[in-house]
Amino acid sequence: MKKFFVLGFLFILPLVAYMFFAAADHNFSMLPTLGEPVSELPEGTKSLRGDSIVFDSNITIMGFLGKDAKSRYGHVFNLAHKIYTPYSEFYDLQFVWLIPEGAEGTIPDLEEKLSKIKETEKWQFVVLSDQQIRKLKAELGSPYKLDDDLGSDYVYILDKDKRLRGRDDDEDVGTLYGYNASNVAELDDKMDDDIQVILAEYRRALKKNDKYKRKQL
Repeated sequence: MKKFFVLGFLFILPLVAYMFFAAADHNFSMLPTLGEPVSELPEGTKSLRGDSIVFDSNITIMGFLGKDAKSRYGHVFNLAHKIYTPYSEFYDLQFVWLIPEGAEGTIPDLEEKLSKIKETEKWQFVVLSDQQIRKLKAELGSPYKLDDDLGSDYVYILDKDKRLRGRDDDEDVGTLYGYNASNVAELDDKMDDDIQVILAEYRRALKKNDKYKRKQL
């Protein structure tokens, strides 16, 4: 009798464990996809530090710094404290600021200030033409307009397939396409949570081969 009980237990335990994890898989929340993939950056695009930059296969935090970059320094610092500092060590997460041609001169000063918060290795400043910036913004499908200088208060999350991620049931605005970087509370309460969700989504998908993990310092 005892032998049959042990054998039954050994048979049932894996089945129960499978059902538990299957249920967990089914209920795992994903950050909603909002719209179609955006275009890839022009071939050969490099940041001001000379790094090749692509959206494909990267989780991208993207912002529009504009021609009057100094007016948005505060936005960048908010993002640095609330999002960049805790998450920049994930190897496939990149922070990309788009700036119009001719606005490069303010970036060295900005990077120097940012370096006092945390190393700036993952900050990427990319120069595009006015037309390219407007086209990319239009493809996002976001109702948050660019200012006259092609800058914006809002930052966006793109997944590895170049799709905009956000919320489709936000309690305040319904569909949340981007995050107001001038609003520390929004970065802290909403964007931080959503970054955790999308990182967990990819970490879970790649866990089998242990590919997704923080880089070694």
